[in-house]
Amino acid sequence: MNRKLAFILVALLLADFTALSAYALSQHGYIGIFSHLFENSAGWQALADLSIACTLAMVWMLADARRSGRRAWPYLLLTLTAGSFGPLLYLLIGLWPAREQRSPALA
Repeated sequence: MNRKLAFILVALLLADFTALSAYALSQHGYIGIFSHLFENSAGWQALADLSIACTLAMVWMLADARRSGRRAWPYLLLTLTAGSFGPLLYLLIGLWPAREQRSPALA
């Protein structure tokens, strides 16, 4: 996949996810989003799955940041507080056209 297409796809995904998250926040608040996950075993499973996926993304961001000379800590903090926003922003900024020499490993 070429960089421009990857950048556009990640930007669209981030924009859509931001809109969905803003809608959920306006309807339920920050605590309300997570309170539904604690109501039954299906919610616990979804929370565990999200935690595993975010942990794997943080491990990848750390390794990629060391390889490419980028700072990972802002994206790690964002991942811990806002989930998928951290890895999505890390990818988007790494794919920014002026940053070709520091692009994240997509393979």
